[in-house]
Order: sequence, then C-alpha cells, then structure tokens
Amino acid sequence: MPGRIEDYALIGDLETAALIGRDGSIDWLCWPRFDSDACFAALLGTPEHGRWRLGAVDANVKVSRRYRDNTLILETRLESETGAATIIDFMPPRGKASDIIRLVNGERGKIDLCTELVIRFGYGAVVPWVTHSERDTWQAIAGPDMLLLHADVDMKGENLKSVGRFTIKQGERVSFVLTHCQSHLAPPNKPDVDCALADTEHFWREWVAKGQQAQPWPDAATRSLITLRALIYGPTGGIVAAPTASLPEQVAGVRNWDYRYCWLRDATLTLLAFMNAGHFDEAVAWREWLLRAIAGSPNQLQIMYGIAGERRLTEWEVPWLPGYENSAPVRIGNAAHSQLQLDVFGEIMDVLHQARKGGIATLETGWNLQCELLAYLATIWEQPDYGIWEVRGPPLHFTHSKIMAWVAFDRAIKDARDYQLDAPIDEWRALRDRIHRQVCERGFDSRRNCFVQSYGSKHLDASLLLISQLGFLPADDPRVQGTVRAIEERLLRDGFVQRYDTEATDDGLPPGEGVFLPCSFWLADAYAMCGRLDEAQALFERLLALSNDLGLLAEEYDPVTKRLVGNFPQAFSHLSLVATACNLAHAKKPAEQRSEARMSGRQRIRA
Repeated sequence: MPGRIEDYALIGDLETAALIGRDGSIDWLCWPRFDSDACFAALLGTPEHGRWRLGAVDANVKVSRRYRDNTLILETRLESETGAATIIDFMPPRGKASDIIRLVNGERGKIDLCTELVIRFGYGAVVPWVTHSERDTWQAIAGPDMLLLHADVDMKGENLKSVGRFTIKQGERVSFVLTHCQSHLAPPNKPDVDCALADTEHFWREWVAKGQQAQPWPDAATRSLITLRALIYGPTGGIVAAPTASLPEQVAGVRNWDYRYCWLRDATLTLLAFMNAGHFDEAVAWREWLLRAIAGSPNQLQIMYGIAGERRLTEWEVPWLPGYENSAPVRIGNAAHSQLQLDVFGEIMDVLHQARKGGIATLETGWNLQCELLAYLATIWEQPDYGIWEVRGPPLHFTHSKIMAWVAFDRAIKDARDYQLDAPIDEWRALRDRIHRQVCERGFDSRRNCFVQSYGSKHLDASLLLISQLGFLPADDPRVQGTVRAIEERLLRDGFVQRYDTEATDDGLPPGEGVFLPCSFWLADAYAMCGRLDEAQALFERLLALSNDLGLLAEEYDPVTKRLVGNFPQAFSHLSLVATACNLAHAKKPAEQRSEARMSGRQRIRA
C-alpha cells in the first residue's frame, strides 16, 4: 500500500518528476513528460502497477530525511543497531535522456539493504520485455518506451520484478541509474554519477542564488520556489498544477482529478512569485507560454492547456487501478478544459498587466490578442459559467467570475492609459463600471452584509476573500469586512478555510473534501489588508506547520484525520505561500501586488 501523501518527497529534472516515499519507494513517475502515460503508478494501485523500492531489510530501521540545502537532492538516512547508510536520490537536469540516480553511501558499520524494481508502462497496465544486456545493465522495452537500469549489485528476475539484496559497509558506495529513452534509438551511455550529482547541486544552488529570499520565512519560501521551479516544463515554460493525477480531495471519495496541466488561473500568482523572488527568466518563459497557448480564436479560449499548449485533454477513467486508498475512479485527462470559466479572462489581462508593470515587454501582437479577447468577453460576460472551482453541476452566475470580468477590463484600461496603447477606453470603462454595479447589486446579500457565491445564492465562497486583493473594493469597505466575517463563521474548519460548503451546494458531486490550502492563505492576506497583522501571521504559521517534513504541501488538508489530501505537491498552494510570505515580510498589501505591481528586486528587463 502507498504511504500517506505527506510521506512523499519530490525529485525532478525540469521535464518530469517522481515521488519518493519515506520507505525509499518511488511510487509515482511519469516519463518522458509530466503528462506521459509511460509511468509507475503504484501510488494509485499496488506495487504490481510499477514501483522502485530501495531500503533496509530490517523493518525496524530508523529513517530520517532532508533535502540538501537549496537543492532538490533528497538524502534519506537509514540507521540500525549494526550500521547506517544514506540514500541520495536525484534527477540531473535533463540532457538527451531522463535519469533517476540513487546512490547508497555506507556511513557506519554495515546494513543489509534490498531493491525491488517493478517496471510498468501505460499507468501500470503494460509489462515490458526485460533483457540483461551487459554485466550491470538491464533493458526493459514496451512499444515506444525503453528503460535502462545500471546497477552496481547483482540482480535477478523474480515474478516479473528485478530484485537484489546487498550489504553496504562503512566507506562503500553503490549506485543505481534508471534511464528512460525511446526504444527505436540507440541506448544512451550511463552518466558519470559523481559529475551528475555535482552538476545537479550546482544547478539548484545557482538558481536559488539568483533570487531573493523572503524574510522572515526564507526556508519555507525558498523551498516553495524550488518546488515551483521543478514543476516548470523546461522546454516551453509551462507550469503544471501538480505532477500527479487522481489523488483524492477526500480519501475514498470521487473528487479525483488529473492536475498535470497548466491552468491559466495560476498565471498571475506564478508571475508575481517569480518576479518578487528575482527569477525573471522564469517569469518571461511563463508569459511567453501563456501567449502561445491562448493564441487563436478568442471563442476557443480554454481554462487549461497541456505543457506545450495542447488543447485536447480528454478525460477518461482507468478501470484497472483501484485508486489511492481505493479512491476511485482514477481519472486521466481533465474534462474541465472545455468549460466556460469567465475568470480566466481576468487572469490573462492581469498577468500581462503585471508583466508590463514589472518591466517585461509585451509585443504589439500580444496587445492585439488582448483586444480581441476583450471584444469577445464583452459579448459573453453576462452568461453563467462553471466558476473558479470548475463545478460539475449546472453553470451559475458566480460572483467571483463577474469580478474577474471586471478585472479584465480594469487592467486593460490601465495598460492602454499608461503605455499609450490603441484601445476603445471609453467603451471599456463604461463596461467595467456596469459590471461593478451589477456585482454589487446582485452578488451582495444586504441582509447578511456579505457577498455570496452566485447571484441570488445564500451560499458563501472563499474566492470572495480576493475582492480587495483584486482591487474591486478597498479592504475597509463594510461589505468586504462583512464578507470576511461571514466566511469566518461559515467556512472555517479547525481554523482553515473550505472553498465552499460542499454539504449545502449542488456542484454535481457527492459532498465532502478537505480544506483548500490556498483559500487559507487568502484569509491571511485578507487579515493583513484589514490591519489584523497578528492574526495574519498566526494563520500563516499554522499553514506552514501543515507542510510535511520537507516543506511540501498538497492541495488540501483534512482537519479530521490530520492528513494532507489532493494532488501533491500542489503549485497553487506553494504559489499562495510565497505570495503571503512576501505580503507579510514586506508589509506590502496584496491589492498593491495585483493592482499596482510594485515589485521588489530588478525593476526593468526586456524580453
């Protein structure tokens, strides 16, 4: 059985990623890209669906782990009465092939270890043909995929597995290299493991050094930024929401989605996170990915795309996988890509506005595309949509969606004014003001003094915490403060924030999920904007305490079982952590971040 979600660590090579359990097993791995089906899938099934375990024979061995400072190199220390050893796991920045390197160093005495490699492609369905090509090399092929295993220990085939047992003594080292490549090409040479380790350590530390640390939480912010960098698909600049698929929002529940895609909704937070931390190359790459992905007819705009901008993300269910802790169905692909979600128009305009304010130039063709998108938005903004939470029930007039339509026109007006861009500013201004009036009239419950989830609804929604961040109303507006109070009264669970009340809202799915971690960061931001700084800092530190021992966060947290739930690690959670750390550390309010974009660090660059 797989471990708890918080038991896993992340390694990656900027094109793919693997999750390594506390027991030394790799239970989830996609090759050669984040969304490939050439993967290990024990996390969603059983060891027979693909895994690679490397650990002690003695089940009572003491295990501790850490990342090397400012890197994505994982060190797991195994200690018993007879000895101790350290397993070093990493993926070098990708060259022609993708490698997982596992080094075992003997530290004290001697310790008995075992390794068990179960290679499965096609989400655990395809058993490859394995041959022993050289003394220390095994080759596994199935269709287009080939894996090469180079091992310093004797291994043998056993029940469709490759297994080995060995003893590591003080001063000794054993290495394993697992390489993915295309089966029709000549196998690549085994990498020099010492050079690969040095190169990997240098890459990550040099990257971290380019940025700026957010005080007074540099460790948490830096670890989040490293995690986000690992979720960027290097060749294109797209950032996946998570490297995993179908990890449940409630164990044994059905809210299980594939998050290995790029959401436009994350666009502004992604750009701000990297620009505020001084990582402008990543900000430029993300902006360029965004412009390429959304290019085309405005009426075909999607809310998410593949890592290279792919549009066809057809959702299907995997019947042979039981799901994480029997949380079925296992879904691959994401049907929400075809939904109408009006808020993404606001995110696009906001991120391009922030890019200009931060000194990242946008070509004239980018402005022309923006104008076409706004012309289309003007014709559809009054339609119901599926909202920020991508409900699988009927579309509604979600208040947050309408606010984001307001954001779209607001940011475009500012850009046209500040950068002398050709635009129908008077027309946009009239439409912006009309949207504002409508939201305040139809999205606000005057009896309860709070904004509501959708027009005419009595339900609340955590996305309403963003009203002031987005500059729609000031934080001291009584309607904003009343909304914060209402959310505190109705959506808090153990001090953390639910997205909305799934027990009361018909979203087309059975009720029940954890608290959504980004929403709790939003509440901390709202506290800060309202002048409740002590409460903001206290909530932020409680959220930091939810991360696992390596500083990683999932999408949600179950306050009943005290477990992380949802896909892992989750970019949205780490983006929100970085944003709140910057807001609190620099005493800079979120609305200033998103409305005025007063950036720290380098002020001007040109793409």
